[in-house]
Amino acid sequence: MQNPSQVILVNETDEPIGTMEKMEAHRKGLLHRAFSVFIFNDQGEILLQQRAADKYHSPGLWTNSCCSHPFPGEGSMEAAHRRLMEEMGFDTDLEKAFHFTYRTDFDNGLTEHEFDHVFTGTYNGPVNPDPAEVQSYRYADLESLRTDIAANPGNYTSWFKIAFPRLEEYIAAKKA
Repeated sequence: MQNPSQVILVNETDEPIGTMEKMEAHRKGLLHRAFSVFIFNDQGEILLQQRAADKYHSPGLWTNSCCSHPFPGEGSMEAAHRRLMEEMGFDTDLEKAFHFTYRTDFDNGLTEHEFDHVFTGTYNGPVNPDPAEVQSYRYADLESLRTDIAANPGNYTSWFKIAFPRLEEYIAAKKA
């Protein structure tokens, strides 16, 4: 049975080593599995979401289209599709792009220490975000987004600022 309050603890190579209640894992800063989804439209613009004001960390900050943690027993791709629908109100084909590990300590005593699976997809239809998750959303071209991140880094989540340059490298390699 899938438990939404649990995360999958992993080692440095993403091998599961157990499960733990989500907030406890964040209080202890333990490495756990996560995913990030980057959605593009046909113009090559990326769909960003502004996290809802009452999120337990990084409230009101801009970030990638969707992100979360898979439930124990749930694959990362399956979880990415589930959360894309839950957070943004649509689903689309996704492909695994890359993964990375990061650690960020927040002022509220929580720590994100994640092995993050990154997925990309293309979507041009209506977006219907869940207001409990998403305060706002917008599309941005990569160049203006790169400029804004450099000028206003405090407006973006820590993981987004780590993932974005890697996403640009991934896109460039696909075009090569």
